[in-house]
Amino acid sequence: MNRRHLVGIGLGALAGVGYATGPFLFKASVHLAGVDWIGMLMWRFGLAALVSWAWMLVQPWARAALRGLDRRTVARLLLTGAVFVVDASLYFAAVERIDISLVALIASAYPALVAVASLHLGYKFSGPRAWGSLALVISGTALTIGAIKPDTDQVGIVLAVLAPVAYTVYIMLAAWMAGERPGQTADMRSGGRGAEVPPAAAGAIMATGSWIGAAVVGLVAGEPMLPTQVPAAAWPGLIGIGVFSAAIAIQAFYASAARIGAARAALLTTVQPIVVIVLGVSFLSEAFTPVRAAGAAIVLAGVLLAQFARSPEPPAAAPQEP
Repeated sequence: MNRRHLVGIGLGALAGVGYATGPFLFKASVHLAGVDWIGMLMWRFGLAALVSWAWMLVQPWARAALRGLDRRTVARLLLTGAVFVVDASLYFAAVERIDISLVALIASAYPALVAVASLHLGYKFSGPRAWGSLALVISGTALTIGAIKPDTDQVGIVLAVLAPVAYTVYIMLAAWMAGERPGQTADMRSGGRGAEVPPAAAGAIMATGSWIGAAVVGLVAGEPMLPTQVPAAAWPGLIGIGVFSAAIAIQAFYASAARIGAARAALLTTVQPIVVIVLGVSFLSEAFTPVRAAGAAIVLAGVLLAQFARSPEPPAAAPQEP
């Protein structure tokens, strides 16, 4: 396992942890302060765009990469970011209705969808260990869904089930923009340079697309558009969500998928439900049932097993990545 692959694993795990902070901060802080999921998404992606552009502008190589992008690539990155709003809307609308740990576990079905999509559109899983790890993740998710209580909000369940479908579309679009193609990761196609569009530049543009999409939804819903209209108590949570659950998580996942492929990066981010369960049980008094604990343990076992699956071969030449 080479260094670039290890970095890809670390970035995928970082993305999962970053995404996990979102539902916790929303339910523990932002929602309690009076901001609903639509308003939260608008500020989440607005703050993420600000942070991402600042990060990109302080790096000369990233500025150079941005100047080299054609209009079609920029438009596609903006569209990819806008698609992410669909997933985020489904996910956080579910979080308003049911436990964050339950939403996270149900939504962790997306690695299976990404793996299937990658068979035709990206760098597919290979070897029995890779597919065995995916089977464990699916089993853990199914165990959790099968133990849902009859009195659980059914709309919340439906929203949580739809979220991974939308997320799969976003993942495949992001991986395609990074340069992944059938049989090759983006890192392979770029000769070891990582993504075709560097994460700093891609992240800034995609976050902008997400903010535009969320702002349109906010305008239609009549959400407060000015910072002064947001309760002061909501700002710490909003800032945390914008920085960790959006700016850092989005760029980390993009860079991870570029190195190890979308399917394996998606599997790595299923550390998210483990973190969400710990946060929900520790700080939100959510139920820690034996079935939910078993489902989480099986999901985690699948993630760990995946790291012993056959890795993509390193490219022949590996110039220094900016």
